[in-house]
Amino acid sequence: MSDVTTVSKKTTKVGLVTSNAADKSVVVKVENLVMHPLYQRFVRTSSKFMAHDEENTCNAGDRVLIEECRPMSRRKRWRVQRVIERAK
Repeated sequence: MSDVTTVSKKTTKVGLVTSNAADKSVVVKVENLVMHPLYQRFVRTSSKFMAHDEENTCNAGDRVLIEECRPMSRRKRWRVQRVIERAK
């Protein structure tokens, strides 16, 4: 056997924490720009993801980096990797 290290290619997203009401869970809103097919203008769209916050350190308004992981529950498939910026 050879010692081959594999690098996981998990998707990461940057978003804003909108809710931290649940224990060890946060709701993260991720915004992105999509080109409108007819008007050729950028339209801002957003998606909300439930993410697992192991240390319970995230608060509403924090900018966080989330990454894909195994399913933690019915809606949680993301994990908070790190807090980029704290809310003011």
